[in-house]
This record gives sequence, C-alpha cells and structure tokens, in this order.
Amino acid sequence: MDPDTMRGDGGDVYWRRRMSVLVAVLVVVAVVAWACSSGGSGPKRSSAESSPSVTPSTDPLLAGLRTLAMGTASPSPTPSPTTPSPVAHSKRPGQPCAEEDLVLSLQGGKDEIYAGAAQPSFIVTLVNTGPVMCTADVGPRAMEVRITSGADRIWSTADCVSGAGTEVKELQRGVPYVRTLNWDRRRSSADCRATPPMALPGTYVAAVRMGKLRSGKGVFHLR
Repeated sequence: MDPDTMRGDGGDVYWRRRMSVLVAVLVVVAVVAWACSSGGSGPKRSSAESSPSVTPSTDPLLAGLRTLAMGTASPSPTPSPTTPSPVAHSKRPGQPCAEEDLVLSLQGGKDEIYAGAAQPSFIVTLVNTGPVMCTADVGPRAMEVRITSGADRIWSTADCVSGAGTEVKELQRGVPYVRTLNWDRRRSSADCRATPPMALPGTYVAAVRMGKLRSGKGVFHLR
C-alpha cells in the first residue's frame, strides 16, 4: 500500500476525532456557563436533558477545559448558624417572695433607757424590692423578734404562739409591711403554763430574723 495514502487517510481521521471531542467539550462549557448566569430563572428540566454525559478522557486538553468549566460555577454560600436568643425568665405576681428581694429592718430601742414600768417598743418593717407583688409569711414564728442579753435568750415572739402562727401577706413592690409591738419586760419560754418572771435591769439587744434574713440590732437598757 502507498505510504502517502496511509498518511493522508490517517491524518484526516485523527484531526476529525480531535475536532469532534473539542466541539463536545466546548458545548459542555457553554451549557455550564449559561446555567450559572441564568441563576435558575428558566424552566426546570430533568437531569438527563440538562446535563449531557461526557465520556471521561485522559487527554490533557480535555482535562484543562473541564477544570475551566468547573471554575465558572459559583459555590452556594453556607448559611451561618443562628444563635438562639436567651429566654427571659420573669416572675409571676403572687408567688412566694425570694429572700434576696426582701429588706428586713427594726426601729426603736436603740440606746434607749426604760425605767420603772416603761415597756420597750419596736417597729418591724419588711419591704419587697422585687419586680412584682409577692407573698410572705409574717407570722410570729416566721418573722421572729428576739430579745437577748449576752448569750441568754430572754424573749421571743415564737414562744407560746396560739393557733397556726402563720400570717401570709401580699407585699407590693416598694410598699413596706409594718408591725409595731411592745415588750412587757417578762421573759418567755416554751413552757407556756408557768407565769414568766420579769426581766432584770440590764442591757438588752433586740433583732428580727426571717429565714436567713437578719435585721440590725437595737441595744437598750432596763432600769
């Protein structure tokens, strides 16, 4: 066979194949570029119609064109995770008062001298500083006024209480609950059958306690 004839026929076939492959790749690039630029505004078609399959090739030219076509597509932004907003915990009106919302105080008896039959008098106040109205037991056991002399417990409102001894009050924000009491100068004890003796002349300390709350101390003197 004539060598020129083989070289001519083989060359034509080779270049026709190269051109066919190149045209097919350029079509793929054009389709991908059109899909990215249109943003999905056109009618949707099935994957079989919109993405013609291309047989993978090891040709360096095809690999470079495929990389170029993939680089034209913009990646979808990754949505940032949303941080959940903190839940506000609000107190409801009418619930028991929290100790940190209460202010307990005692007035009267400070550096005063009670002579003869004069009875020491005291004013107890309890104020709700919380955001809403709350309730508190201000009975003689829960809100105890105690008088001491050194380590000696002289008198207490918690001794010899008749009935349940509870007294629940609604405390509006900033409105003080006020209780006034007089001490008859007699000692008290858990034994309520005996007649309590009179307290001796001397120095005494009065204070109010309510749970973990403590008022200031009032120091006074009996003569």
